[in-house]
Amino acid sequence: MTDNIRKRAEEKVDLKIKFYRNLYSYIIVNIILAVINYLFTPHYWWVLYVVFFWGIGVLFNFLKVFVLFEKFDSNEYRERKIQEEMDKMGN
Repeated sequence: MTDNIRKRAEEKVDLKIKFYRNLYSYIIVNIILAVINYLFTPHYWWVLYVVFFWGIGVLFNFLKVFVLFEKFDSNEYRERKIQEEMDKMGN
């Protein structure tokens, strides 16, 4: 039982670390691209496409790690739903 809890905790921590690395990369790369864009093509802000589309990916990653994973963690969610069904059948 303890090994199972530790394994799930490790998975959550790994996902959070991966998210933060992705977020840091997003910020640093987009700052560098914005500077390059400003220096070489200030009349056309192509960097906004990168910021927008990569930002969508970062947003989905955030939702997966901090919103959906917490609510629909496979083992906890499954056990909770089984208990709810058992409670319904008992009444």
